[in-house]
Amino acid sequence: MKRVALIVLLSIPAAMAVDKDKGHFVPGAASSYPAHVTQEGITLAAVPYITEEQAKSAFAKVNPYERGILPVLVIIENGTGKALRLALEVQFVDPDNHHLDAIPPEDVITYQAIKKPPTIGPTTPLPIRLPKSKKKGPLNTPEIVNRALSVKLVPPGESVYGFFYFEAQYRPGSKLYMNGLSDASSGKEYFYFDVPLEKK
Repeated sequence: MKRVALIVLLSIPAAMAVDKDKGHFVPGAASSYPAHVTQEGITLAAVPYITEEQAKSAFAKVNPYERGILPVLVIIENGTGKALRLALEVQFVDPDNHHLDAIPPEDVITYQAIKKPPTIGPTTPLPIRLPKSKKKGPLNTPEIVNRALSVKLVPPGESVYGFFYFEAQYRPGSKLYMNGLSDASSGKEYFYFDVPLEKK
């Protein structure tokens, strides 16, 4: 019991630090999005950020989607009554069931990104990789890293949010595969989530 309390106390400053980094960007609750998914007390929502207005609200002067990077906002609500540990494995899944791993935000800011998002389809092998460079690219803005989802512990009754990034083009019917959520005290793993991508 003491161990659980300690985990919760340690996780609260981490969550507060993330919220501070988000600045003025505060999305709605996961349960407020029509396409949210709830399993075992955990509610997840995922929203692709593909419009100029969305990009401005989250990333200031840059629009990642115009440069070939699809940002997906993920919101996680912990209604389990226990501290939730996140060691997330996240993949973009298109309507043809092609899977694409998320790109670390530190890599996104160094990509010499293209201006047109790559098309994912039967004739395009995955994963698609854009050329890397040691130089900072056109997506070099602090919001890319600061607004990525990096929290590892979620206290009971709390929610966290942040972005994952993919070299992909949004298509209706796409979804996120998410795994790696577990009870912070017992280590019990929760079943994976298939979260529909909801276009705002």
